[in-house]
Amino acid sequence: MTSLARLALGIACVALGASASAAAADYPTRPVRLIVGFPAGGPTDILARLVGAQLGERLGQQFVVENKPGAGSNIATEAAINSAPDGHTILVCASANTINATLYKKLAFDFVRDTLPVAGLARVPNALLVHPSVPATTVPEFIAYAKANPGKINMASSGNGTTVHLAGEMFKAMAGVDLVHVPYRGSQPAVTSLVAGQTQVMFGDIPVSIGHIQAGTVRIVAVTTATRLDLLPAVPTIGETLPGYEANAWFGFVVPKGTPPDIVAKLNREINAALADPKIKARLAELGTTAIVATPAEFGAFIATEIERWAKAVKSSGASVD
Repeated sequence: MTSLARLALGIACVALGASASAAAADYPTRPVRLIVGFPAGGPTDILARLVGAQLGERLGQQFVVENKPGAGSNIATEAAINSAPDGHTILVCASANTINATLYKKLAFDFVRDTLPVAGLARVPNALLVHPSVPATTVPEFIAYAKANPGKINMASSGNGTTVHLAGEMFKAMAGVDLVHVPYRGSQPAVTSLVAGQTQVMFGDIPVSIGHIQAGTVRIVAVTTATRLDLLPAVPTIGETLPGYEANAWFGFVVPKGTPPDIVAKLNREINAALADPKIKARLAELGTTAIVATPAEFGAFIATEIERWAKAVKSSGASVD
C-alpha cells in the first residue's frame, strides 16, 4: 500500500469514527421501539413502560412499547434482530430468551450471536399462588393436597418454557407431584384464569399478581426466591420446604448486532440513570423487584451464565419445543 493510500485510509477511518460519534450525540432522532415478546399487562410490559417513559423524558423522544407475543418471545426476538441496527429498535429481553436457547430445537436466530447486550432492567420474583378454593395455606399442605389429587390440578403458566412454566416444572420434580400444565399467551391471561378458577395453581410473577394477592382473589403460599422478600416478609420461600429450590425471572435490553458502540454506550448510561431515579426505584420496590444495574459487558456475561443455568433446568424438566 502506498503512503497516499495509507493516508486516505486513515482519513476515512477518522471520518467514520467521527460520523459514529455524531450519530450517538444526535441519537435518538425519532421514536424508539421497545419490542416486548409478551402481551400488555405482563411483567415485561409493565417494566418496559415504566423505564421507557423515563427514557423518553431523558432523551426527548418517545420510547414506544410494541407488544409482539407468541412462541415464548421468539417472534419478538426475531423481529428485533431483523430490524435496522441503529438503536431505534430495542428488544426488552427476558429470562425466556436464555431458556429458549436450549428449549427450542430449531430457531431462526442465535440470541447471543445476533444481539448486543445493552443494559439490565430488573429481577422479578415469582410466587406459588393458588385459587382460594384450594385448601392449602403452606407448601407442605399444598404438596399433600397435590399428592392426594394427582392429575386433577391445573397449573397455569405464561407460556411454554417461560420461568413461570419452568418454576412449576422444577417444583413438580422436587416435590414429586403431578400438576397439569396449561400454557397461556402471557402472565396476565394466566393470572386471569387462576382468579376465575379455571386453573388452580400458578408460579406467577409478583408484579402482575400483587394486586390480586392484596385483594384476596388469589392466595400466596410461598415465594420462589432464595430468601424472603422485603415486600412480603411473612411469606416463606419454597426452599424452606424443598431445600435448593430457586427460580426467578429477569429482564433487560439488547439491540441488533451491528448497532454502533457509541449508541449502545449512550443507552446503557441513560438506562442505568433511569433505574437510579428515586421514583423508578420506589416503583420497583412496590412491585417486589430489584434493579439490575450493569455495563454492557457485565450484562452480556450475565446472559451467558443464565443460558447455562436454565439449560440444566430445561434438561431436568424434560421440556422441549420443536
